[in-house]
Amino acid sequence: MRPLDRLPTIRAKLGSTIVFAVAATIVLVYFLVGYALRNSPRDSQVLEMLTLARRAAEGKLSVPKDTSIVVLSSDGTQELIGRDFGVEPPVFTDDAAHWGVTEDLVFASVPKFSGGKATGTVYVMRPAPGEGLGDRLGATFAFLRSQWLKLLVAGLVAAVIALGLARLLARGMTKPLRDMAQAARKLETGDYSQRVQTASRDEVGQLAAAFNRMSAELESLEQLRRDVVANVSHELKTPISALRAHLENVLDGVEDPDPQTLQVMLQQSERLGRLVDQLLELSRLESGDLPLCPAEVEVGPLVSNVLSEVEVTRSNGVAVDNKVPSELPAVWADPERLHQVLFNLLDNAVRFTPPGGEVTVSAARVNGRCEVTVADTGPGIPPEHLPRLFERFYRVDPARSREDGGTGIGLAIARSVVEAHGGRIRAESEEGKGTRFTFDLPVAPGRDE
Repeated sequence: MRPLDRLPTIRAKLGSTIVFAVAATIVLVYFLVGYALRNSPRDSQVLEMLTLARRAAEGKLSVPKDTSIVVLSSDGTQELIGRDFGVEPPVFTDDAAHWGVTEDLVFASVPKFSGGKATGTVYVMRPAPGEGLGDRLGATFAFLRSQWLKLLVAGLVAAVIALGLARLLARGMTKPLRDMAQAARKLETGDYSQRVQTASRDEVGQLAAAFNRMSAELESLEQLRRDVVANVSHELKTPISALRAHLENVLDGVEDPDPQTLQVMLQQSERLGRLVDQLLELSRLESGDLPLCPAEVEVGPLVSNVLSEVEVTRSNGVAVDNKVPSELPAVWADPERLHQVLFNLLDNAVRFTPPGGEVTVSAARVNGRCEVTVADTGPGIPPEHLPRLFERFYRVDPARSREDGGTGIGLAIARSVVEAHGGRIRAESEEGKGTRFTFDLPVAPGRDE
């Protein structure tokens, strides 16, 4: 486990990272500044040496390490105290203090007085800083030691400022994450209306946008689930209620079990069985449990067969026309499933086209695939209904559909079948002029020249 993984919040991790980075930066800057200013303490060293020389002139001798004190009297005698560097100090004729460098030694000198007269000169000498790497590093650390308190205070102030800014920035950066965590907890309880508000465009903002899309999709799926349950319940209730009413009437002697009554009951049971079969089939299609048996299928003859079936079941004065060209290559599809798609589309088109209208089936090769179109001259579909047209049980006109015996599953089955073949189905409509359903299928192998 990485050290940051032990921290409980992102703010703590971000704050720790920033403080560590600031601390590392401060240490590096301190060292670079100390290296650049390694010779700046010479002024303080000169003052220290002048003070030491003055104390020696007053007779208060205290010789530090690596220091030489030379007392040069007026009569020319010389006294050495401390380390002997083997260097003769410079001679000054005035009674002033001096400092400088002689033969790699830093020196400071002050006159020595006795009875108000200068009786000699006291010199303090130390080795001058060298130019080697070791000398430079030594001078650098010497500077840092001399200024450690100031550097420590500056570092603490910088760390406090960095930590405050880190917490402030982290609070703003992690607010969408906290909101998402809170919204996710509400999603667990079934509240799919949760959304996260953020104006950020970074990764956190992208995550928030993805979370909002996920919430919207879950809300849509939940609403769809509720609609499916309600619609299935309603669709099942209608034939069951009719069957129950007729059975109760027969048992109570209100109706006789004559062929007409039994025929009505049979129709309701068939409607109930048809609904259950369609639901099972749609579920198997969407889960991929319904295997396909693809083969070469000629679209023209198949359309003719489907049209003849539709004309038998829907004789309402609507003209149906097969405009599939004879030279159209065969498609690679399951014949039974393709028949089901065409029948559902044509049955809907004929059902909702008024008498005297026309339904046309056409096909063409587009981008190496075969596109089949079913067009009618019916009342059309309002634009707001088109996006949900292929959802189960969705109806543009629920009352009329139920009167005609529709279940609202045919288009959902058609979409699942087409998508199972690797195709796509779409609807285009204009109110007052009609509707066009178009789906595409792959061309049979060897027929795509």
